Amino acid sequence: MWNKIDKKTVPLILKFKRMKKIILYTLLLSFFAQCKTQKTISTVEKKVQNYTIDRPKLMVGIVVDQMRYDFLIRFYNKYGNGGFKRLMNEGFNCENTHYNYMPTHTAVGHASIYTGTTPSMHGIISNNWYDKYQKKSIYCVDNSNYKTIGAKKGGEKSPYRLQVTTMPDQLKLAQINTGKVIGISIKDRAAMLPVGHSADAAYWFRGKKDAKFISSTYYRKELPKWVNDFNTSGKAKDYLKTWTTLYDINTYTESIADDNAFEIKFKGEKTPTFPHEFPKLMQENKNYDLLKTSPFGNSLLIDFAKAAIKGEQLGKRKVTDFLAISFSSTDYIGHRYGTDSKEIEDTYLRLDKDIEQFLKFLDIEIGKDNYTLFLTADHAAIPVPNYLKSKKIKAGYFEMEKFKKQVKHIAKEHFLSEEIIADISNFQIFLDKEKIKSLNLNYEKVTDIIANEIITFKGVYKAVTAITLQKTNFTEGILHSLQNGYNQKISGDILIVPTPATVYYKDKGSTHGSGYSYDTHVPLLFYGKGIKKGTTKRFVPIIDIAPTISNLLKIESPNACTGKIILEVLK
Repeated sequence: MWNKIDKKTVPLILKFKRMKKIILYTLLLSFFAQCKTQKTISTVEKKVQNYTIDRPKLMVGIVVDQMRYDFLIRFYNKYGNGGFKRLMNEGFNCENTHYNYMPTHTAVGHASIYTGTTPSMHGIISNNWYDKYQKKSIYCVDNSNYKTIGAKKGGEKSPYRLQVTTMPDQLKLAQINTGKVIGISIKDRAAMLPVGHSADAAYWFRGKKDAKFISSTYYRKELPKWVNDFNTSGKAKDYLKTWTTLYDINTYTESIADDNAFEIKFKGEKTPTFPHEFPKLMQENKNYDLLKTSPFGNSLLIDFAKAAIKGEQLGKRKVTDFLAISFSSTDYIGHRYGTDSKEIEDTYLRLDKDIEQFLKFLDIEIGKDNYTLFLTADHAAIPVPNYLKSKKIKAGYFEMEKFKKQVKHIAKEHFLSEEIIADISNFQIFLDKEKIKSLNLNYEKVTDIIANEIITFKGVYKAVTAITLQKTNFTEGILHSLQNGYNQKISGDILIVPTPATVYYKDKGSTHGSGYSYDTHVPLLFYGKGIKKGTTKRFVPIIDIAPTISNLLKIESPNACTGKIILEVLK
């Protein structure tokens, strides 16, 4: 047959055979490529399917007002295993957490924790401050546009002076307003500022003659049934009982003598010593605010937190809820008795038990793997300066009235008018710019002269003009902290840094407000779903909490956040 084929046809046949092989080879390559692509697509789809928004059912933020970091260590051997120790040993402990600004006050601390930025951005520069536009002193959350719910007074409040968003605000936005956000505290500012602008509610304790938790019409028109039930249960009044030490007072070896010269007595007490008989003191003071300055104020707040979780069904839906808790009694007790007192030791031993009880409640009510929690403080505190002096440590008291007289004397001597001084508060001098202009004075020259003159006053360590803070970038040290606390729109014209261990306060009891380590070093513990077990000793600024929790919750950080994620903390 081959002989019959035309010789010209042979090359065509061979060429056709080669083409068949090429086509077959191409088809096979295409098939294997498609299989590989299909496998790759399946892998990608699988990965996409595995990446779910796995948030905890409940996020809990705990702030312990005026808690120093060393309270974790000093009382460690007396703590049980289920409270602070559980958080420290089973969670993540940031041992070197500090506030990176001054002043270190309650409102400022709560705002900074939850916004992830400093007063320079969030606008809460103190608890109270001089408003240079209204020309009067204002309180951080006062707002006469709203009314009290739950009592006659005490609830004319809102968070409107907070200029930025908080973590709970961002959680609300991320979940299209479906998750619930509740803030609770003994103090109004500590209940309101953490949960920001869009919270479902904030509740705080009103002592006086009421002894109940109240709120503002900013959030709602009336208290929910569970709050009314709690208020009428009589729990608050039941807690106003005699305060004796939890254990034998002779075992309280981590604190100074009970009877000392550094503590403030209650009206009606002969000595500031145990037992503190609150029922008798109530007859003298006729005010349930006594409860605030006892560890039972913390226990009451734990009871209220449990009622909030049950009453609002927090952690029971497919979305994430947020509960912000702030213990204020620790601050009231610290201010009265000092950081080294028997009262402080007993308070933290009792708080440890309260936290243990609360964690057990969360384990049962929410589920051990369904909640995440962090615990920190809004500031620390200095030991009583007179106590430090008794130990030959340099410390002192700032004589504010003398200082004000000197500032006015400087103004009159150099500029022939005291009226250029509008206000002196929070270690800031506010000038009357209109008066300066009417006298044909140079504003910058005025601030420079006053700053240079006041440096001679005992207790003034540094004096810096607002212009300097606007033109100079301080990257470390106390002036860096001062700059972070300075808000160009709100703050004064001259800012003062007091001498270390020098306070403007009574000659007894502890206080806070500086940028020194005794006021800035606070605990920071993370625990629960999404949290690693571990410890870091590196410096962690307080503003790093918000972006860390935001990342864990898979939401945007607060809109003015300047902190960074603490990478070691998250799984």
